[in-house]
Amino acid sequence: MLVEAFLLMKWFHIESRLAWTDSLVHTGLLAGASLLISQNLAYYHPQKGKYLYLLVYATILSVIWLTFSTCLMRSIFPYKTEYYHWMIDALPVRYIIGWLIITGMGMKSLVWHELGEQRALMARKDATERMAREAELFKLRQQLQPHFLFNSLNSINALIMLRPQQAREMVLKLSDFLRGSIKREDQQWISLTEELQYLEWYLDIEKVRFGHRLSTEVSSVVEAQAMQMPPMLLQPVVENAIKYGLYDTTEAITITIRAWKEDELLKIEVRNPFDPVLQQPHRGTGFGLSSIRRRLYLLFARNDLLETQAIDNIYTTLIKVPQPNDKSSNH
Repeated sequence: MLVEAFLLMKWFHIESRLAWTDSLVHTGLLAGASLLISQNLAYYHPQKGKYLYLLVYATILSVIWLTFSTCLMRSIFPYKTEYYHWMIDALPVRYIIGWLIITGMGMKSLVWHELGEQRALMARKDATERMAREAELFKLRQQLQPHFLFNSLNSINALIMLRPQQAREMVLKLSDFLRGSIKREDQQWISLTEELQYLEWYLDIEKVRFGHRLSTEVSSVVEAQAMQMPPMLLQPVVENAIKYGLYDTTEAITITIRAWKEDELLKIEVRNPFDPVLQQPHRGTGFGLSSIRRRLYLLFARNDLLETQAIDNIYTTLIKVPQPNDKSSNH
Protein backbone atom coordinates (compact mmCIF):
# COMPACT_ATOMS: atom_id res chain seq x y z
CA MET A 1 0.00 0.00 0.00
CA LEU A 2 2.84 2.40 0.85
CA VAL A 3 4.68 1.60 -2.37
CA GLU A 4 1.55 2.09 -4.48
CA ALA A 5 0.71 5.40 -2.84
CA PHE A 6 4.29 6.61 -3.36
CA LEU A 7 4.25 5.61 -7.05
CA LEU A 8 0.88 7.29 -7.66
CA MET A 9 2.11 10.56 -6.20
CA LYS A 10 5.63 10.65 -7.65
CA TRP A 11 5.19 8.99 -11.06
CA PHE A 12 1.60 9.82 -11.98
CA HIS A 13 1.32 13.12 -10.04
CA ILE A 14 -1.95 12.20 -8.37
CA GLU A 15 -2.77 14.30 -5.35
CA SER A 16 -1.90 12.68 -2.02
CA ARG A 17 -5.51 12.30 -0.79
CA LEU A 18 -6.52 10.44 -3.94
CA ALA A 19 -3.31 8.39 -3.98
CA TRP A 20 -3.65 7.21 -0.38
CA THR A 21 -7.35 6.39 -0.77
CA ASP A 22 -6.75 4.56 -4.06
CA SER A 23 -3.91 2.57 -2.52
CA LEU A 24 -5.94 1.72 0.59
CA VAL A 25 -9.02 0.61 -1.38
CA HIS A 26 -7.24 -1.46 -4.03
CA THR A 27 -4.65 -3.01 -1.71
CA GLY A 28 -7.12 -3.71 1.09
CA LEU A 29 -9.62 -5.37 -1.22
CA LEU A 30 -6.80 -7.31 -2.91
CA ALA A 31 -5.72 -8.61 0.50
CA GLY A 32 -9.31 -9.65 1.18
CA ALA A 33 -9.54 -11.45 -2.18
CA SER A 34 -6.24 -13.25 -1.49
CA LEU A 35 -7.46 -14.29 1.95
CA LEU A 36 -10.75 -15.49 0.47
CA ILE A 37 -9.14 -17.76 -2.13
CA SER A 38 -6.65 -19.03 0.42
CA GLN A 39 -9.34 -19.95 2.95
CA ASN A 40 -11.58 -21.44 0.27
CA LEU A 41 -8.85 -23.77 -0.99
CA ALA A 42 -8.10 -24.77 2.60
CA TYR A 43 -11.54 -26.41 2.85
CA TYR A 44 -12.27 -27.40 -0.73
CA HIS A 45 -9.84 -29.49 -2.78
CA PRO A 46 -11.16 -30.58 -6.17
CA GLN A 47 -9.77 -34.02 -6.97
CA LYS A 48 -9.66 -33.45 -10.71
CA GLY A 49 -8.75 -30.27 -12.58
CA LYS A 50 -7.69 -28.48 -9.40
CA TYR A 51 -5.25 -26.19 -11.21
CA LEU A 52 -7.84 -25.30 -13.85
CA TYR A 53 -10.28 -24.62 -11.02
CA LEU A 54 -7.69 -22.36 -9.40
CA LEU A 55 -7.08 -20.38 -12.61
CA VAL A 56 -10.81 -19.89 -13.27
CA TYR A 57 -11.47 -18.97 -9.65
CA ALA A 58 -8.56 -16.49 -9.59
CA THR A 59 -9.68 -14.92 -12.87
CA ILE A 60 -13.28 -14.39 -11.69
CA LEU A 61 -12.12 -13.14 -8.30
CA SER A 62 -9.73 -10.68 -9.95
CA VAL A 63 -12.53 -9.28 -12.10
CA ILE A 64 -14.76 -8.88 -9.04
CA TRP A 65 -11.94 -7.25 -7.04
CA LEU A 66 -11.08 -4.72 -9.75
CA THR A 67 -14.73 -3.92 -10.56
CA PHE A 68 -15.64 -3.38 -6.92
CA SER A 69 -12.51 -1.28 -6.29
CA THR A 70 -13.23 0.93 -9.29
CA CYS A 71 -16.87 1.43 -8.36
CA LEU A 72 -15.94 2.23 -4.78
CA MET A 73 -13.44 4.87 -5.87
CA ARG A 74 -16.03 6.45 -8.20
CA SER A 75 -18.49 6.62 -5.35
CA ILE A 76 -15.94 8.22 -3.02
CA PHE A 77 -14.68 10.76 -5.55
CA PRO A 78 -17.54 11.32 -8.04
CA TYR A 79 -16.13 14.52 -9.61
CA LYS A 80 -12.44 13.62 -10.26
CA THR A 81 -12.72 13.28 -14.05
CA GLU A 82 -8.99 13.38 -14.78
CA TYR A 83 -8.32 10.70 -12.16
CA TYR A 84 -11.03 8.47 -13.67
CA HIS A 85 -9.42 8.65 -17.09
CA TRP A 86 -6.11 7.58 -15.58
CA MET A 87 -7.82 4.84 -13.58
CA ILE A 88 -9.48 3.41 -16.73
CA ASP A 89 -6.12 3.37 -18.54
CA ALA A 90 -4.52 1.58 -15.58
CA LEU A 91 -7.14 -1.20 -15.43
CA PRO A 92 -5.22 -3.76 -17.60
CA VAL A 93 -2.01 -3.37 -15.59
CA ARG A 94 -3.85 -3.51 -12.28
CA TYR A 95 -5.80 -6.54 -13.39
CA ILE A 96 -2.62 -8.42 -14.34
CA ILE A 97 -0.92 -7.52 -11.06
CA GLY A 98 -4.00 -8.43 -9.01
CA TRP A 99 -4.52 -11.68 -10.93
CA LEU A 100 -0.89 -12.71 -10.34
CA ILE A 101 -1.13 -11.98 -6.62
CA ILE A 102 -4.49 -13.76 -6.17
CA THR A 103 -3.36 -16.75 -8.25
CA GLY A 104 -0.05 -16.91 -6.37
CA MET A 105 -1.84 -16.91 -3.01
CA GLY A 106 -4.22 -19.59 -4.26
CA MET A 107 -1.34 -21.71 -5.52
CA LYS A 108 0.52 -21.28 -2.23
CA SER A 109 -2.57 -22.32 -0.27
CA LEU A 110 -3.20 -25.31 -2.53
CA VAL A 111 0.38 -26.57 -2.29
CA TRP A 112 0.56 -25.88 1.46
CA HIS A 113 -2.55 -27.89 2.25
CA GLU A 114 -1.56 -30.69 -0.13
CA LEU A 115 1.77 -30.96 1.70
CA GLY A 116 -0.11 -31.01 4.99
CA GLU A 117 -2.32 -33.85 3.76
CA GLN A 118 0.76 -35.74 2.54
CA ARG A 119 2.43 -35.28 5.91
CA ALA A 120 -0.69 -36.55 7.68
CA LEU A 121 -0.89 -39.50 5.27
CA MET A 122 2.78 -40.34 5.84
CA ALA A 123 2.29 -40.08 9.59
CA ARG A 124 -0.66 -42.50 9.43
CA LYS A 125 1.32 -44.81 7.17
CA ASP A 126 4.32 -44.73 9.53
CA ALA A 127 2.05 -45.41 12.51
CA THR A 128 0.43 -48.33 10.68
CA GLU A 129 3.80 -49.76 9.68
CA ARG A 130 5.12 -49.30 13.21
CA MET A 131 2.10 -51.10 14.66
CA ALA A 132 2.52 -53.92 12.13
CA ARG A 133 6.23 -54.15 12.91
CA GLU A 134 5.60 -54.22 16.65
CA ALA A 135 2.90 -56.85 16.18
CA GLU A 136 5.28 -59.01 14.16
CA LEU A 137 8.03 -58.56 16.74
CA PHE A 138 5.60 -59.56 19.49
CA LYS A 139 4.49 -62.58 17.48
CA LEU A 140 8.09 -63.68 16.95
CA ARG A 141 8.79 -63.39 20.66
CA GLN A 142 5.64 -65.30 21.54
CA GLN A 143 6.47 -68.11 19.13
CA LEU A 144 9.64 -68.86 21.07
CA GLN A 145 7.92 -69.54 24.38
CA PRO A 146 5.57 -72.45 23.49
CA HIS A 147 8.39 -74.35 21.77
CA PHE A 148 10.63 -74.09 24.83
CA LEU A 149 7.75 -74.65 27.24
CA PHE A 150 6.68 -77.90 25.55
CA ASN A 151 10.24 -79.24 25.72
CA SER A 152 10.50 -78.31 29.39
CA LEU A 153 7.16 -79.90 30.29
CA ASN A 154 8.12 -83.09 28.46
CA SER A 155 11.40 -83.19 30.38
CA ILE A 156 9.58 -82.61 33.67
CA ASN A 157 7.18 -85.42 32.81
CA ALA A 158 10.13 -87.75 32.16
CA LEU A 159 11.83 -86.78 35.44
CA ILE A 160 8.79 -87.09 37.73
CA MET A 161 9.03 -90.87 38.13
CA LEU A 162 12.79 -91.31 37.84
CA ARG A 163 14.14 -88.21 39.59
CA PRO A 164 11.31 -86.36 41.37
CA GLN A 165 13.66 -83.95 43.16
CA GLN A 166 15.14 -82.78 39.86
CA ALA A 167 11.63 -82.50 38.41
CA ARG A 168 10.63 -80.25 41.32
CA GLU A 169 13.78 -78.19 40.85
CA MET A 170 13.04 -77.83 37.16
CA VAL A 171 9.48 -76.66 37.88
CA LEU A 172 10.81 -73.95 40.20
CA LYS A 173 13.37 -72.81 37.65
CA LEU A 174 10.76 -72.83 34.91
CA SER A 175 8.56 -70.65 37.11
CA ASP A 176 11.39 -68.13 37.57
CA PHE A 177 12.05 -68.15 33.85
CA LEU A 178 8.42 -67.54 32.87
CA ARG A 179 8.07 -64.82 35.51
CA GLY A 180 11.08 -63.08 33.99
CA SER A 181 9.57 -63.47 30.52
CA ILE A 182 6.36 -61.75 31.62
CA LYS A 183 8.29 -58.84 33.09
CA ARG A 184 10.06 -58.32 29.77
CA GLU A 185 6.97 -58.37 27.56
CA ASP A 186 6.63 -54.57 27.55
CA GLN A 187 10.35 -53.80 27.39
CA GLN A 188 11.83 -52.98 24.02
CA TRP A 189 15.40 -52.68 25.32
CA ILE A 190 17.27 -54.21 28.22
CA SER A 191 20.92 -54.23 29.22
CA LEU A 192 23.27 -57.07 28.35
CA THR A 193 23.51 -57.88 32.07
CA GLU A 194 19.72 -58.35 32.29
CA GLU A 195 19.70 -60.50 29.17
CA LEU A 196 22.47 -62.71 30.55
CA GLN A 197 20.53 -63.10 33.81
CA TYR A 198 17.49 -64.19 31.81
CA LEU A 199 19.69 -66.56 29.82
CA GLU A 200 21.08 -68.01 33.04
CA TRP A 201 17.55 -68.99 34.14
CA TYR A 202 17.04 -70.69 30.81
CA LEU A 203 20.37 -72.54 31.04
CA ASP A 204 19.59 -73.69 34.58
CA ILE A 205 16.51 -75.45 33.22
CA GLU A 206 18.42 -77.02 30.36
CA LYS A 207 21.17 -78.20 32.69
CA VAL A 208 18.57 -80.02 34.76
CA ARG A 209 17.38 -81.70 31.56
CA PHE A 210 20.82 -82.74 30.30
CA GLY A 211 22.82 -82.96 33.52
CA HIS A 212 26.59 -83.19 33.17
CA ARG A 213 26.36 -83.34 29.37
CA LEU A 214 25.77 -79.60 29.15
CA SER A 215 28.18 -76.95 30.41
CA THR A 216 28.46 -73.30 29.48
CA GLU A 217 31.06 -70.57 29.57
CA VAL A 218 29.64 -67.04 29.66
CA SER A 219 31.88 -63.96 29.57
CA SER A 220 31.43 -60.28 28.81
CA VAL A 221 33.71 -57.28 28.98
CA VAL A 222 32.80 -54.56 31.47
CA GLU A 223 32.14 -51.87 28.86
CA ALA A 224 29.58 -54.12 27.13
CA GLN A 225 27.53 -55.00 30.18
CA ALA A 226 25.53 -51.77 30.20
CA MET A 227 24.90 -51.78 26.44
CA GLN A 228 21.31 -52.22 25.26
CA MET A 229 19.73 -55.02 23.28
CA PRO A 230 16.24 -56.42 22.51
CA PRO A 231 15.03 -58.80 25.23
CA MET A 232 15.04 -62.57 24.74
CA LEU A 233 17.42 -62.35 21.81
CA LEU A 234 19.94 -64.93 23.01
CA GLN A 235 17.59 -67.71 24.11
CA PRO A 236 16.75 -69.00 20.61
CA VAL A 237 20.44 -68.89 19.65
CA VAL A 238 21.48 -70.93 22.69
CA GLU A 239 18.49 -73.23 22.24
CA ASN A 240 19.63 -73.77 18.66
CA ALA A 241 23.15 -74.52 19.91
CA ILE A 242 21.84 -77.07 22.42
CA LYS A 243 19.59 -78.72 19.88
CA TYR A 244 22.27 -79.20 17.24
CA GLY A 245 25.05 -79.84 19.71
CA LEU A 246 23.43 -82.32 22.10
CA TYR A 247 20.43 -84.01 20.52
CA ASP A 248 22.38 -86.28 18.17
CA THR A 249 25.18 -87.24 20.51
CA THR A 250 25.69 -88.74 23.98
CA GLU A 251 28.90 -86.83 24.66
CA ALA A 252 29.23 -83.75 26.86
CA ILE A 253 29.54 -80.39 25.15
CA THR A 254 30.45 -76.87 26.20
CA ILE A 255 28.63 -73.85 24.76
CA THR A 256 30.64 -70.64 24.83
CA ILE A 257 28.91 -67.25 25.00
CA ARG A 258 31.05 -64.14 24.69
CA ALA A 259 30.04 -60.45 24.49
CA TRP A 260 32.10 -57.36 23.74
CA LYS A 261 31.88 -53.85 22.33
CA GLU A 262 33.27 -53.03 18.90
CA ASP A 263 32.62 -50.01 16.62
CA GLU A 264 29.70 -48.86 18.81
CA LEU A 265 28.09 -52.28 18.32
CA LEU A 266 27.31 -54.85 20.96
CA LYS A 267 28.67 -58.11 19.59
CA ILE A 268 27.63 -61.47 21.04
CA GLU A 269 29.15 -64.73 19.90
CA VAL A 270 27.70 -68.18 20.63
CA ARG A 271 29.82 -71.22 19.80
CA ASN A 272 28.83 -74.87 20.03
CA PRO A 273 30.38 -78.12 18.74
CA PHE A 274 28.50 -80.33 16.28
CA ASP A 275 29.01 -83.72 14.74
CA PRO A 276 29.35 -83.34 10.93
CA VAL A 277 28.61 -87.05 10.44
CA LEU A 278 25.22 -86.94 12.12
CA GLN A 279 24.06 -83.55 10.86
CA GLN A 280 24.87 -80.79 8.41
CA PRO A 281 25.88 -77.41 9.81
CA HIS A 282 23.36 -75.47 7.74
CA ARG A 283 20.52 -77.32 9.46
CA GLY A 284 21.30 -75.27 12.54
CA THR A 285 19.71 -72.16 11.02
CA GLY A 286 16.09 -73.08 11.69
CA PHE A 287 13.28 -71.04 13.21
CA GLY A 288 15.44 -69.81 16.09
CA LEU A 289 18.04 -68.07 13.94
CA SER A 290 15.56 -67.01 11.27
CA SER A 291 13.44 -65.33 13.95
CA ILE A 292 16.53 -63.52 15.26
CA ARG A 293 17.39 -62.33 11.76
CA ARG A 294 13.83 -61.12 11.21
CA ARG A 295 13.71 -59.29 14.55
CA LEU A 296 16.98 -57.52 13.85
CA TYR A 297 15.78 -56.49 10.41
CA LEU A 298 12.49 -55.14 11.78
CA LEU A 299 14.35 -53.13 14.42
CA PHE A 300 17.27 -51.83 12.35
CA ALA A 301 16.39 -52.42 8.66
CA ARG A 302 19.70 -54.25 8.20
CA ASN A 303 20.42 -57.79 7.01
CA ASP A 304 24.06 -57.91 8.13
CA LEU A 305 23.53 -58.19 11.90
CA LEU A 306 23.51 -61.99 12.12
CA GLU A 307 26.38 -64.12 10.87
CA THR A 308 26.91 -67.87 11.12
CA GLN A 309 29.78 -70.13 10.16
CA ALA A 310 30.97 -73.69 10.74
CA ILE A 311 34.71 -74.35 11.02
CA ASP A 312 36.43 -77.44 12.46
CA ASN A 313 33.23 -78.91 13.93
CA ILE A 314 32.45 -75.63 15.72
CA TYR A 315 29.30 -73.74 14.79
CA THR A 316 29.55 -70.00 15.51
CA THR A 317 26.70 -67.49 15.62
CA LEU A 318 27.59 -63.80 15.78
CA ILE A 319 24.96 -61.17 16.63
CA LYS A 320 25.66 -57.46 16.19
CA VAL A 321 23.32 -55.03 17.97
CA PRO A 322 23.40 -51.29 17.14
CA GLN A 323 22.64 -49.10 20.10
CA PRO A 324 19.35 -47.15 20.40
CA ASN A 325 21.16 -43.80 20.67
CA ASP A 326 23.49 -44.54 17.74
CA LYS A 327 22.46 -42.25 14.86
CA SER A 328 24.24 -44.47 12.36
CA SER A 329 21.75 -47.27 12.98
CA ASN A 330 18.66 -47.31 10.77
CA HIS A 331 16.07 -48.33 13.34
